Amino acid sequence: MASTPQQQQQQTRAALKAADAAERRERLRRALPATVELLQSRQADRIDDADIDAYVSLNWLEWHGGGLRLTITGRNVCAQSAPTALV
Repeated sequence: MASTPQQQQQQTRAALKAADAAERRERLRRALPATVELLQSRQADRIDDADIDAYVSLNWLEWHGGGLRLTITGRNVCAQSAPTALV
């Protein structure tokens, strides 16, 4: 059965939304090590609030005792993005 123009438009919007989400996630993944450095140097105020919300929703950071900390998932993401040494 052929798709109607409205269904095609909805599929296009859904595909664009998914692509935007994937692009944002990749940007956050690349920025996570620098974000962790800011947290360790107690400069969390330099992290964009929207990025903090996104990191928390991805379960890469969590609120703990009024501060942010890296989750196990966040540690794994950092470890995966760390450059590997050539032997």
